[in-house]
Amino acid sequence: MEYGYARVSTKEQNEERQLIALRAAGLHNHQIFLDKQSGKDFNRCQYQRLLRRLKRGDTLIIKSIDRLGRNYHEILEQWRIITAEKQAAIVVLDMPLLDTRRGKDLMGTFLGDIVLQVLSFVAENERTNI
Repeated sequence: MEYGYARVSTKEQNEERQLIALRAAGLHNHQIFLDKQSGKDFNRCQYQRLLRRLKRGDTLIIKSIDRLGRNYHEILEQWRIITAEKQAAIVVLDMPLLDTRRGKDLMGTFLGDIVLQVLSFVAENERTNI
């Protein structure tokens, strides 16, 4: 099963751009989980609901890594939980290198890990600056 996750930081922000991208990826509204909450941690109702639903072979689709979260260490930890523990795939639409369905060889994994770490750093750094 494929699921989408979208997040904006406040109730006033508009999530439509993310929803359009997730729908364009083939998802229907009932497959998309949405939080209107800061990305500083992962104590978000819909994210936790999504995490409980994910199982082996599922795919999580997000528009960009900063929509998943804005905490470097927690992004890396959630990525590990989803891909290693849950054995689900992750697809980041804005960054094709972050598609765990592909590049499962050593070089693909290495490049994906580097990109993930850089983008996670940028996401937290942006939150700090905001």
